[in-house]
Amino acid sequence: MSSIDYSEKIPNNVNLSEDRALQRALEHWQPNYLQWWQDMGPDGSQNFDVYLRTAISTTPEGWAHFGHVKMPDYRWGIFLAAQEEGRQVNFGEHKGEAAWQDVPGEHRANLRRIIVTQGDTEPASVEQQRHLGLTAPSQYDLRNLFQINVEEGRHLWAMVYLLHKYFGRDGREEAEAMLHRHSGSQDNPRILEAFNEETPDWLAFYMFTYFTDRDGKFQLCALAESGFDPLSRTCRFMLTEEAHHMFVGESGVSRTIQRTAEIMKQHGIEDPEQVRQHGVIDLQTIQRYLNFHFSVTIDLFGADQSSNAATFYSAGLKGRYEETKRADDHALKGDHYKILEVKDGKLVEKEVPMLNALNEVLRDDYIKDSIAGINRWNKVLEKAGLSFRLQAPHKAFNRHIGSFAGMRVSPDGRMISETEWQGKVRNWLPSEEDRAYVASLMGRVVEPGKMANWIAPPAIGINRQSVDFEYVRFN
Repeated sequence: MSSIDYSEKIPNNVNLSEDRALQRALEHWQPNYLQWWQDMGPDGSQNFDVYLRTAISTTPEGWAHFGHVKMPDYRWGIFLAAQEEGRQVNFGEHKGEAAWQDVPGEHRANLRRIIVTQGDTEPASVEQQRHLGLTAPSQYDLRNLFQINVEEGRHLWAMVYLLHKYFGRDGREEAEAMLHRHSGSQDNPRILEAFNEETPDWLAFYMFTYFTDRDGKFQLCALAESGFDPLSRTCRFMLTEEAHHMFVGESGVSRTIQRTAEIMKQHGIEDPEQVRQHGVIDLQTIQRYLNFHFSVTIDLFGADQSSNAATFYSAGLKGRYEETKRADDHALKGDHYKILEVKDGKLVEKEVPMLNALNEVLRDDYIKDSIAGINRWNKVLEKAGLSFRLQAPHKAFNRHIGSFAGMRVSPDGRMISETEWQGKVRNWLPSEEDRAYVASLMGRVVEPGKMANWIAPPAIGINRQSVDFEYVRFN
């Protein structure tokens, strides 16, 4: 069923009204969600009319309808991609069996853990971004922030539906707990460390949506391969919304670079201090932000060798990125993969069983995809005639999870001493002064079509509207 029923209290395309117990349970959760949104959602935005897209069906051609809506009135609901007739488990020990419509008892704990970990990231990013509306560089950007926020809220609904429908009392308790953990909380933080970091300014927001939402894409793609069909269908629809989040990040960084390049060419300057005197973000600071967000995000893929990843794959719960396009046996029992380790003070490759290296496989696919976007940013610099190029740091740089946790590795992949690290870290990661400088540029600009000085306008508006369209009406 691809069309979505908006006449119900909880919009859905899963025939919710036919399951009265589930409907009652979710309607009991709904006010708690709305209270969370009121308390932890976008700051000071409750009365704005925002030009948002809302799904009207889950088919590729008809899932987005645009119109002005107040965010607390946004119709969050439960939308699954259409069921594939005859779908099978495509990997692991159950390969070739019919995909499961219910949770297999022996996989219950692992599936619940997977769903809770993914679900916890969705409200976390709303909490991380809740103050950004107060410093938006344009009305266009403010609208994009709010679109991302409401969709992250709906992605929470997607995972809460699975918990309520398939995991009984345990699932209901996990769904409640997702509203009680908070990003950065000392007492009850979010599960994954990257989702407890602050997103204090718009450059951090663009980097987060480029890098960390891209992690979301890869995790959702791996879960969309799941033999548990309701999880697969849920993630397939979520991926359609995730694409816009990454677009906001990629285009936001690109526009920041473009504006900096314009100032550098106009005034014939390259020195970062001189560039800053013109109220734009120097390229070296952009590189340091890139280094930070890239390294924090690749930690999200977990340890480079993981028995859990092997278990999830062999059980048919979580596949690889684009699993069905890969030309191997999809069991991987005798296959190997090269990972990095430290030997005699150097980084060297070693072969390990691929089943245990699946986190690293997904991380490497992610890194390739991330670098493609960094290359597109460099095209902006090339077009401007500047010699500076951005680059991804080495994957062992600034790691806090896995075999490189706490090791000192330079962005170009050299093992270095603590002394060298301390002497150079200000060149590699944003300093307090960098963050203070970027924060100093963050004044709110909300007149239609106007942009903050530090960012270039977008090439086109949203949904074929002009850049100076009234994306947000402040009532």
